[in-house]
Amino acid sequence: MSVKLKSLIAMGLFLLLLAGCSDQPSAVDAFDTYVKDWNKQEFSSMYDQLSPAAKKELSKEDFVERYKSIYGDVEVKELKVSFQKPEEEPEPNEEGEVTFPFSVSMETLAGEVAFDHEATLVLTEGEDSDSFGVNWDPSFIFKELEEGDEVAIRSAVPVRGEITDRNGEGLAVNGTVKQIGVVPQTIESEQDKIVNELSETLKISVEDIEKELNQGWVQSDPTQFVPLKSVMENEEELITDAQEITGVQINDTTERIYPFGESAAHLTGYIRQMQKEDLEEYGGKGYSSYESIGKAGLEQVYEDELHGVTGWSIEVKGADPKKVIASKERVDGENVQVTIDGTVQQKLFEEIGKDSGTAVALHPTTGETLALTSSPSYNPNDFTLGFDEGEYAKLADNKDLPFSAKFNKTYSPGSTIKPLTASIALRDGDLDPNAVEEIDGLKWGADSSWGGYKVTRVKPADPEVDLEEALMHSDNIYFARKALDLGAEKFQKGLESFLIGQKVDFPFPTENSSVSTKALSESDILLADSGYGQGQLQISPYHLAMTYTTFANEGQMIKPILKKDEDSPEIVEVVSPEVASVVNDALSKVVSSPEGTAHEPVVESISIAGKTGTAELKGAGEETGQENGLFVAYNTDRKDLLIAMMVEDASSHDITGKVKKVFAEMQP
Repeated sequence: MSVKLKSLIAMGLFLLLLAGCSDQPSAVDAFDTYVKDWNKQEFSSMYDQLSPAAKKELSKEDFVERYKSIYGDVEVKELKVSFQKPEEEPEPNEEGEVTFPFSVSMETLAGEVAFDHEATLVLTEGEDSDSFGVNWDPSFIFKELEEGDEVAIRSAVPVRGEITDRNGEGLAVNGTVKQIGVVPQTIESEQDKIVNELSETLKISVEDIEKELNQGWVQSDPTQFVPLKSVMENEEELITDAQEITGVQINDTTERIYPFGESAAHLTGYIRQMQKEDLEEYGGKGYSSYESIGKAGLEQVYEDELHGVTGWSIEVKGADPKKVIASKERVDGENVQVTIDGTVQQKLFEEIGKDSGTAVALHPTTGETLALTSSPSYNPNDFTLGFDEGEYAKLADNKDLPFSAKFNKTYSPGSTIKPLTASIALRDGDLDPNAVEEIDGLKWGADSSWGGYKVTRVKPADPEVDLEEALMHSDNIYFARKALDLGAEKFQKGLESFLIGQKVDFPFPTENSSVSTKALSESDILLADSGYGQGQLQISPYHLAMTYTTFANEGQMIKPILKKDEDSPEIVEVVSPEVASVVNDALSKVVSSPEGTAHEPVVESISIAGKTGTAELKGAGEETGQENGLFVAYNTDRKDLLIAMMVEDASSHDITGKVKKVFAEMQP
């Protein structure tokens, strides 16, 4: 029988089959259903609609898994599969096939993928009814794919931007470090001895070194260099000692380093590799799973700018020539310049020394943040280069929490609140700064409703007190009375005008300051105590420093800024220039007058105004407690430096000397 005759018979049988069907299946409807399921990524249903020949070549499990895996790995979003329905149902060809053009578009981690394609449906006779099934092809996933091809996803990690201070000095930079390691083949004959020497010199446990040397890739090729520890270039003694160990090699490599080390650790923070709990947040931003992220400080605050954009490409694995399905170029991170002055930062940290404390420095008239220090500290370089054996555990167990910044936590302000109380009383009350008030003795109670409670003066003073003397002597009784004279509502609103008890958006995440856990109107004792800085007042050193810009800036409080290129800072009109001048003059006397609490130690070269404070922290039922010392001051001649320092378990006298020393050293 001729081929032509066979074809005619087949066509005749096919036409008879169609003629015998009372319910002719629609290829258009079949493909429309398939496309709808495809758009919903219902892969199981899509498999059920394949032709018998396609199902024979591919199991349902493999089909569903492949689609899910590839679409998931490339992070398909906004999938849109479409085809133009013909006006009339097309006639199948002699093999019972109908072909439809369709379009696919989607967003992936490597950008948009879009292509046009064709799908062939074949008519299949069923027991109950006939139907059209899709002849599946791997190029439906991506047009470049052929049978047996796999998809490769490659990332290009961007270069992280650097952080510099106002003068261009590096705070967090991509610097050269010395990578110390060995080539296993060269130490085989004396491995135990050399490992012990390395452990002692590099301060890494023997177990950790052996773990590195026993990795699979090392075992398969012992001629490869195995890095063990990276160190800063200035660790010359350690580098020299390491070089003397048999088999050691030292290579230059680039790492994230922090030139100011411990003095700026809480400011800069550090980076670390992403962990499982980070994947959801950062994976959604296009990060690859093995990238590093800022985990504290400025590294975390400015993560989006510093990181840049990860580059991605989706390719046909092993294809020659290379087949790229989609690609997105990496964009390196931006450099960030902050208003911090590295010199001020370092000097304040050195002055706090081994004590537990914090210091904040601002430019009182521009609002620029000049320093944010906290002690005890840690070395952020250890997070990228590695901690010495046992060092992390030692820091983690320290009761003074060296990993936690203090400048953004809240504390009792003690007597540093008194200039604010004075301002509120001058503005909203009837306080005459020159009026003399009779205060006799060391203790005072309002009336019998106070029971046995008394407000206590720090030391005996002249019984006739005006505002200037009250600030110079830090008179608790005077300011307790001023709060009571104002009344709870006025005093509360007055504190709120300094944004105490309000949510304040600082560039660096900071705890919100608070007035009290209950209304001041509920207790006159609480109101009185709040007037001189005890009670339940809680203010962060950063916020406290901000409030004092009011007195250096003619009544205008400036919200601090942290980035060098930020717009002009927000200014809050708190008090009139006249009120600010009265308080400023009194704060100058606190330092310049021999009677002032901040007079000693005398530093002739500087002219500053400020207020000391001591905050006593007493637990329930305790008569006494730990005392934190505070001093907030600004220079009155140039008005370019304001410092707020708090040291735990210390006197304000000790802190006054530390702050004055920094002012003196920063003189031009």
